[in-house]
Amino acid sequence: MSDMGSDISSVSPSNQEPSPKACQPSSSAELSVMVQTTLEISLIIAGLLLATLQLPHRTGNDGDIRYHDLLRLLSTHSLFQPESWYSIIGPLFSTPMLLLGERLGHPGEWICFYNVTLFSLCLLLSYFLLRNYVDRALLRKFFLVLIYCSMFVAHLSFYYGEVFTALCVGFGVLIAFRRFTAIGGWVAVVLGVANTPATLMGLGLLVLKRTCDSKRLRYLLVFVVATLCIFVESWLRRGSFFNSGYVNTQGIKTIMPYSGQPGFSYPFFLGLLSILFSFGDGLLFFVPGLLLPIRKTLLQWPQDQKINLYQVYTLWIYFVIGLILVYSKWWAWNGAVFWGPRFFLFASIPASFALAVRLMRYKEASLGVNLLTLVVFCLSAWVSVDGAVFQWFVTYTPACIAHAFAWNLLCWYTPEYSPLWLPFIVHYQLGSLKSFLVFSLLVAAYMVAPLFIHLLKQILNCAKQYSKSLNLMLWRI
Repeated sequence: MSDMGSDISSVSPSNQEPSPKACQPSSSAELSVMVQTTLEISLIIAGLLLATLQLPHRTGNDGDIRYHDLLRLLSTHSLFQPESWYSIIGPLFSTPMLLLGERLGHPGEWICFYNVTLFSLCLLLSYFLLRNYVDRALLRKFFLVLIYCSMFVAHLSFYYGEVFTALCVGFGVLIAFRRFTAIGGWVAVVLGVANTPATLMGLGLLVLKRTCDSKRLRYLLVFVVATLCIFVESWLRRGSFFNSGYVNTQGIKTIMPYSGQPGFSYPFFLGLLSILFSFGDGLLFFVPGLLLPIRKTLLQWPQDQKINLYQVYTLWIYFVIGLILVYSKWWAWNGAVFWGPRFFLFASIPASFALAVRLMRYKEASLGVNLLTLVVFCLSAWVSVDGAVFQWFVTYTPACIAHAFAWNLLCWYTPEYSPLWLPFIVHYQLGSLKSFLVFSLLVAAYMVAPLFIHLLKQILNCAKQYSKSLNLMLWRI
């Protein structure tokens, strides 16, 4: 397995050496690139700092359970916790923060910063490992979109397990295409999937696609190892290989015809429609970047790339499809009481990557594609701002939590109570969060400005051509 992920497509560089003058850009071009690089790195750091220091941080409902599971493990030194639903794999990596918090006297407060710390370290490590394998400008744009135009910031405020799984699988696959970190990348993928056993189908589709593309059966070992990790943890923690902890879980009975039933009891077609198109949790609204066409652009990317980005993107999409297939049957497909589609945080990675590609290659795109990119960008930027700033107000809307959450369906299906649109109907007092909102919107404006200017030129040229074809000078009243 030492060369897993190494069989990527590559093109031999040209034997013809360019002249020294061709290799040396003008001083003004160099200065422009340096300024842009410095600015984008600064914005990445600023976004991470603001998400860490300015936004509220809490363990959250499920986060409380994970936190106490970790405390019990450290105090009893026993993995056997039959009453626990959740994997201990992700929380184990937060042990250093917990120990640091105990030394400082505030373990519960320090553990809340685990996910934002994990996210920051993941971006740093990925940039360090991939800077010579992927276009650095694309990496920076990708990170900026993840921070300012995705669901990630909304999830970083809690101690939930979705961040660990999304980062391990998403960036693990990307790093696995780098020859000397292939094994480490697949190990990260295995850990991420084992932390959320429901993602095993997504891994199955991903591995099957990778196996067919590379014609290497060894990739099936990734699925086998992940499955074994899930079974072994179930045995160690709950006494049975097949006891996932979710056997008898179910929601409350409401007016919804399929509520109150346990397990994978929801009608698949209704769950699929809800996951894709519901106003409060639909992927169409929360990760619109999945709609962007980037296949042709990635295949025509400069051939000095050392990682086949289109193959990486395709594997991400297969994993998302697996998540959709699994959670369409799950009784809590909506993620229960949470802002947005909680179980589909991973989808933000391919969506953000696609948006970053389109923001960089707007000059090659048609008017229609650039218009779509602009719409997707604006919606994605609002998703990020809404999740970071307004989730504290819209998640527990009185109308949706009335009668022990019996009317939570209002937040799932009606646009008026959707967490994305409610801030336009109810005006909240933001306090210190207002500065985060303004800063995020300014960064978004900086990111989209080149596309917007080019789009105006395209529209003007199109208008000129259309007016010539109509020959307006010949028209009379």
